[in-house]
Amino acid sequence: MGRVKVFRDLIGIIKDKASQSKAALISNPRTLSLHLALLRATTHDPFSPPDPTHLATLLSFGHCSRATASTAVDAIMDRLQTTRDASVAIKCLITVHHIIKRGSFILQDQLSVYPSTGGRNYLKLSNFRDDTTPLTWELSSWVRWYALYLENLLSTSRILGFFLCSTSSSVDKDREEDRVSSLINTELLKEINSLGNLIEQIAKKPDSSNSNGNVLVDAVLGLVGEDYLSSINEISIRVSEFKERLDCLGFVDSVELVCALRRLEECKERLSTLSQRKKVMIESVWGSINEVKDQIGNSKAYKEDEGRLLMMGRRNKVSESARFGERVVMKHSGNSVKFSSGRFLSFNDLTFPAYASME
Repeated sequence: MGRVKVFRDLIGIIKDKASQSKAALISNPRTLSLHLALLRATTHDPFSPPDPTHLATLLSFGHCSRATASTAVDAIMDRLQTTRDASVAIKCLITVHHIIKRGSFILQDQLSVYPSTGGRNYLKLSNFRDDTTPLTWELSSWVRWYALYLENLLSTSRILGFFLCSTSSSVDKDREEDRVSSLINTELLKEINSLGNLIEQIAKKPDSSNSNGNVLVDAVLGLVGEDYLSSINEISIRVSEFKERLDCLGFVDSVELVCALRRLEECKERLSTLSQRKKVMIESVWGSINEVKDQIGNSKAYKEDEGRLLMMGRRNKVSESARFGERVVMKHSGNSVKFSSGRFLSFNDLTFPAYASME
């Protein structure tokens, strides 16, 4: 087994040297440094993470023209899609993650194009397998999960309107709270559901105990752990906003919110060991999630509407989706106007005269 490992490591070194020599011979002189930095950052060595110097070189191409940034992202995605080596693939994904977290806006913008343009999804690696050794087989499961996680991260960032976890597009908390308070309920639910999808994907991570402390897995967990803290902070802002709106939240929106909060709670135990930082803050957010969920479930209006919905279902024998649609129509009838945020509840006592339809 020892000889096989040494032989495989030697083959990896030879492949890395050959790839760099080939790049030096056939690459455009203008992009030679880009291709060499990428090859050096994504070597076949399963026991060394991407070198920070080479990552910095790759990120520097985001400060050039948009065409150069596009070339850099194309090169990373091409290497990711063509390799069959788990170490190379996971290092490519780590590089993508660094672009999301530390890249310039131009570089991030080029990266975000891939899963959203309707073309080929370069992060789709659900069939990736490297069965060369037990270690590469284990790393393959991390490649599949990590690619799907990054796809979710980009999707959530598009819905929020900024790159979640990015240092270059960090949002001031006060400004973000003001923006969130201006959202209508459907938009706010869309954001919290998207954040819930991301949290669920984090919770689905492979069992790290099987990787025997591999440095690549540790590097991935470090980056995802930072994302988890950022996601929890964004969830906290939205849960607090919904807490302000409970008195004017419709039944259907209440049901969707309760479902979203339950989904989050189901992930709590699986995420308990992900980050050792800010434990008090994290527990406070989980407490707020449980509090809001219970307040909705125990509210008189929620119970009454739930009871009427069940009675209507037994009487009319209609589908659940049809009953929800009918409930929306009934809930929004009348002449009163409700403001989204609970901060403006004092205005909700105002009524407006009904006018004849203009149709």
